[in-house]
Amino acid sequence: MVRALLALAVIAGSLFFAFTTPARLGLDLRGGTQIVLETKDSPTAKANQESTDRALEVLRRRVDALGVAESSLTRSGERRIIVELPDVQDPRKAADVIGRTAQLTVHPVLGVEQNANAKPAAGERILPDEQGQPLKLAQPVLTGQGIKGAQAGLDQENMSGWFVTVDFRGNGGKAWKDATAKAACSPIGDPTRRIAIVLDDKVISSPQVNETVACNVGIAGGSTQITGSFTPTEAKDLAALIQGGALPVPVSIIEQRVVGPTLGDAAIDASAKAAVIGVILTALFIIVVYRLVGALAAIALACYSLISYATLVALGATLTLPGLAGFVLAIGMAIDANVLVFERAREEYAAAPAKGTRRALSTGFDKAFSAIADSNITTLLAAGLLFFLASGPVRGFGVTLSIGVLASLVSALLVTRVLADLAMSRGFVAKRPKLTGLGSTGRVRDWLDRHNPDLMGRRRIWLGISALAVVIAVTGIATRGLNFGVEFTGGRLVEYSTSRSVNVDTAREAVADAGFPRAVVQTSGEDDISVRTEQLNNDEERRIHDALAEKGGQVTKLRDELIGPSLGDELRQKALIALGVALLAQLAYLAVRFRWTFGAGAVIAMLHDVLIVTGVFAWFGKPIDGVFLAALLTVIGYSVNDSVVVFDRIRELWGADRDGKFAAIANRASLQTVPRTVNTGIGAVFILAALALLGGDSLTDFAIALLVGIAVGTWSSVFTATPLAIIFQSRSKSAPPRPKKKLAAKPRRDPADSGAVV
Repeated sequence: MVRALLALAVIAGSLFFAFTTPARLGLDLRGGTQIVLETKDSPTAKANQESTDRALEVLRRRVDALGVAESSLTRSGERRIIVELPDVQDPRKAADVIGRTAQLTVHPVLGVEQNANAKPAAGERILPDEQGQPLKLAQPVLTGQGIKGAQAGLDQENMSGWFVTVDFRGNGGKAWKDATAKAACSPIGDPTRRIAIVLDDKVISSPQVNETVACNVGIAGGSTQITGSFTPTEAKDLAALIQGGALPVPVSIIEQRVVGPTLGDAAIDASAKAAVIGVILTALFIIVVYRLVGALAAIALACYSLISYATLVALGATLTLPGLAGFVLAIGMAIDANVLVFERAREEYAAAPAKGTRRALSTGFDKAFSAIADSNITTLLAAGLLFFLASGPVRGFGVTLSIGVLASLVSALLVTRVLADLAMSRGFVAKRPKLTGLGSTGRVRDWLDRHNPDLMGRRRIWLGISALAVVIAVTGIATRGLNFGVEFTGGRLVEYSTSRSVNVDTAREAVADAGFPRAVVQTSGEDDISVRTEQLNNDEERRIHDALAEKGGQVTKLRDELIGPSLGDELRQKALIALGVALLAQLAYLAVRFRWTFGAGAVIAMLHDVLIVTGVFAWFGKPIDGVFLAALLTVIGYSVNDSVVVFDRIRELWGADRDGKFAAIANRASLQTVPRTVNTGIGAVFILAALALLGGDSLTDFAIALLVGIAVGTWSSVFTATPLAIIFQSRSKSAPPRPKKKLAAKPRRDPADSGAVV
């Protein structure tokens, strides 16, 4: 009863959050611009957490002045600031406004410099004004610290156009009054009657003091107005620059991502279709194999989708493109716990049919728990590494995968169990074990039990095949090389969609004519063109955009990624660290949870899977990027997951038969876990096949990596990890595990016999 109430509470809470809280979409799904800035040391200030926080507040004021809805600025580490601007598709404007770094200063104008080669006196500067006329500027009389804020406005009463109101603080008002009082003594039209506002070595405004201001009187008060022939955009941009003030330390753009809204909509649509198709196929499969309990698991699978989505929105997690793929993938993996339970329940019923299907199912839940816990912990380790070591959208994959794993445990161990208990307590069901799906162990298991093939007797053959596959993979990596994406190499990748089809040769010619003959130009689909270069600023990107427009008509930017070379090196190092830590973490966990012989076999098999998946991508020239890293770490979790299930059964059988030969016990455990391995793999394949067919380029590569990983992971758990464990165990002196002590229990009547609910 308690379990049923808990399940009902979880589902009710999930329904509440799912229908009342909207999902928070990442920029790669909703469209917009993300810019990652890194603070640098200056002669007067050191870039650290304190100065970066001050810089963040200045940038926040600038972004707020831009009027971008739902913008987000966060500090990452000590020296990085992540700026997210939803729906902003032109990175030139965003980078130009938020990236200005110098001190905001206000200078009296000393005159126009006629000598182009003149050098300014000490403390003076020569800078061109808005029209390019060189002005000689005196020392600053006011800095950004004396400016409280700025706002653009429209004079609707006198219809004199747009203006900018500047508010002062501290001694800022007095400094402005003194400067304007002195400038007002110059004749109207004289350059010395002007005041120059300078930001980032550029005069952003040099207004003339109004003729109504008296000499030596100046403009008093806490604010002033800058008027001129401003357009609305010019007035708002000027206000944004003045409002932002000065950054305490310089910043540089090390990463920039722009995603068009159509790409995000297409990804959401494709993932939704893949999820629906995958869930339907997985549900049909599990119903065919496990009948009634399979149908109950299918209901629990739908509840899993609800629980994981509700948890995602309740925690306020951001759903990214890789995260969306992780959410869909976890649906396929969610049946794993159900399959483990059902297979154990089938074994229990076959061993003691008189006890009934309900008792068999209850025992199946109890005996499968350790394998379920161990296998899911290994997946959580991989997801945790993605969150802590990866960056950008890939971190979202780690979050959604973690939520998916935990939600799958709730759906399988709570929802499925409540539904199964309720069904098995019915007398009609209890008398028909075949209807439940637990009345037989299945054709595959029956065939294996009858023939009992000695797989481990041929372990050297299997290890030889695995070694050959690794050699082929390593050969591909060595000869073909790895096609590192811009995320790991640095550079810029821009993907466009054109209204008219453009072949790749024409696109390359257009890009070369724009001044980039060494750019890598590729086409995908009928109207998509990607351009990749080592260095490309926003103005140069616009030239490429315009050149393609001449050939392909209307051009829409789908994706734009800029990664600085230092960040690319860092991300590549993090990827290697993530893989290394994953191997060590899995080895440590397995060594503690099982024994070092099992752990070593599983980790070597895992490395075997990683090399083969990487080799496949090398042979086919597929990109090695953050999405691939997410897939690879998922493969690691899946590979160990499979090995753990086999090793858990080996440990159980070995503990019950301490005098038996380890190789024979390992062979029996492998045969007994084959149905679970195959059925779980098929469930995941349905989802991944749908993603590969329906998801765009990124999701397709992600799905391909996991399909290959599942295939080699299924092989390696039986034919690589287990044979290696046998070899290591033969050279080890460790004793077999002791069987678990069972407390004597009084025999009780099975409630299923009377149909009572307990």
